[in-house]
Amino acid sequence: MKKENMGKLRIIPLGGLEQIGMNITVFEYEDSIIVVDCGLAFPEDDMLGIDLVIPDVTYLKDNISKVKGFVITHGHEDHIGALPYVLKDINVPIYTTKLTMGIIENKLKEHNLLRTTRRKVVTHGQSINLGQFRIEFIKTNHSIQDASALAIYSPAGIVIHTGDFKVDYTPVFGDAIDLQRFAELGKKGVLALMSDSTNAERKGFTQSERTVGITFDHIFAEHQNTRIIIATFASNVDRVQQIINSAYKYRRKVVVEGRSMVNIISTASELGYLNVPENTLIEIDEMRNYPPEKMVLITTGSQGESMAALSRMAADVHRKVTIEPNDTIIFSSNPIPGNEKSVSRVINELSAKGANVIFQDAHVSGHACQEELKLIYSLVKPKYAIPVHGEYRHLRANSEVAMSLGIPSEDVFIIQSGDVLELSEESARVADKVHTGAILVDGLGVGDVGNIVLRDRQHLAEDGIIIVVLTLEKGTNRLLAGPDIVSRGFVYVRESESLMEEARQAMVESVERCLSGRYADWNRIKLAIRDSMNDFIWRKTKRRPMIIPIIMDVDR
Repeated sequence: MKKENMGKLRIIPLGGLEQIGMNITVFEYEDSIIVVDCGLAFPEDDMLGIDLVIPDVTYLKDNISKVKGFVITHGHEDHIGALPYVLKDINVPIYTTKLTMGIIENKLKEHNLLRTTRRKVVTHGQSINLGQFRIEFIKTNHSIQDASALAIYSPAGIVIHTGDFKVDYTPVFGDAIDLQRFAELGKKGVLALMSDSTNAERKGFTQSERTVGITFDHIFAEHQNTRIIIATFASNVDRVQQIINSAYKYRRKVVVEGRSMVNIISTASELGYLNVPENTLIEIDEMRNYPPEKMVLITTGSQGESMAALSRMAADVHRKVTIEPNDTIIFSSNPIPGNEKSVSRVINELSAKGANVIFQDAHVSGHACQEELKLIYSLVKPKYAIPVHGEYRHLRANSEVAMSLGIPSEDVFIIQSGDVLELSEESARVADKVHTGAILVDGLGVGDVGNIVLRDRQHLAEDGIIIVVLTLEKGTNRLLAGPDIVSRGFVYVRESESLMEEARQAMVESVERCLSGRYADWNRIKLAIRDSMNDFIWRKTKRRPMIIPIIMDVDR
């Protein structure tokens, strides 16, 4: 069967473009669909009360008979976080590497899905067959162990998806990225390369994770008489390993604090990805048995999250740890875009308590800069370039890297979530658009808060609420009591009695006008109350609170 007669490969991102987070991409060929990653995003500032944002997988539900499995590149929340929610509708097997699977299993346990979810652990270099696809896992480096790029073989050609990656020749644990395999695939001929764009605006190379270990050593040597508290991402197992190495070298005990940190460290230790010398880790309650200068705390909260351990320490609400003057606190991370204010607030709170805060040079990125992207493009020599993982400006910068290496601009595709990119050896084009979107998770409610509820929350947050209550006689519609006005978040009533009295008078007139007509139905009365109250409040205060009329009827 010749390639010319083959169908087209369809690539459909259901999330993860135009943003950092919520990565999920569909690969479809005839009767087979595989899904690469299934991540969540954290809420924007205007999503009041929302905990998580997950992708809308209506397209997968509509094509459930074709879906063969989830293939996961690595264990970060923006690539695995939505699995427990999506698996309830799309119950297909999960394929990924050992540590990534360990982290996913923790999540499935919490959601009682472990028994019902089929899982297969894959090693680097191994391939799996799913319908019309064969997927090969290729070793890469990232800020979490066991990250993979995927070579996706389809009858239309090979697509390489890099996942999140950097080129680290001297990783802390395990092997360097398998550049040789990328080159071998490049020789075979690669139809398209989908590559990580997060750092595509940055020139040069991303430094090796080991450089952070050297920095830690210097910090530990300089601060031998103080307690050291280090905040980092729970998932950065290599970073934790280097902190433990420095602590052991300087004879300090290590306490791990923060639920996600404890979970991931115990999973990584059990699976052999973290080497902890005996008697180094101690429980938080044992801290009082050691002098402060013999302690290191590894904690969550490097992004200023209000409920994370470090933020609680900074705000003096942590049950077990109090920040003392002279503590040395290291932020081993960069603020994710949008978190700068929260991080800055926590740093200020810690500094005000007399702690010495270090937030420079104790972090390296897990994503490739321009020179590493050039290296991958040069090895793989793809026909088409499809930048992924990033906001529009990152995708744009990545596409410029691709074009600087001679890929024609018409073969570089900056696509959006929902676009259907059809690829074959002869042509590539965005052929269609499918339904995508964000589903909001608030507490235990998944998808029960939508745009209208958010708009109401925004309205309440900005302008407050006024409730107008009145009682009518059943049958005759005579006004028996009210209108009474209750307000919250609008004005302080005790200081605005005259305004409230005037508003009440305006309401009485408005209601009586309505009731004097022959056909005074309740909807019309409610509308009249809302309109006249809106006009009155706007005239007096130039504000628009939410107005809710409540009418009760009583038999006399």
